[in-house]
Amino acid sequence: QVQLVESGGGLVQTGGSLRLSCAASERAFSNQVMGWFRQAPGKERQFVAAISWSGGVIGYGDSVKGRFTISRDNAKNTVTLQMNSLKPDDTAVYYCAATFSRSIRGSDYGSWGQGTQVTVSS
Repeated sequence: QVQLVESGGGLVQTGGSLRLSCAASERAFSNQVMGWFRQAPGKERQFVAAISWSGGVIGYGDSVKGRFTISRDNAKNTVTLQMNSLKPDDTAVYYCAATFSRSIRGSDYGSWGQGTQVTVSS
């Protein structure tokens, strides 16, 4: 399993930006699809974005399209989520995850980070 550690969460005002990073512990990172998911209190986990091992974007969740950008650096074993034009509805715990499947379904991801809190104030 790939060990994943997220960072970069915090408190930001509506319209602001945050940059989340996920560091992987193993070289196998470069062969896996990486995804970001989020979960708000009382809500189901939601797909945010995913990127293939080669850097091609697999997709974005409808609610974040045009505002969030996913990228990865295989040399540094990191994947990044740039979040712009943040809204209160973006408030959630954000999780980094890894899978060998080209998937946006959380159930297909076998490795997960501990999550980082993002809070957007109105």
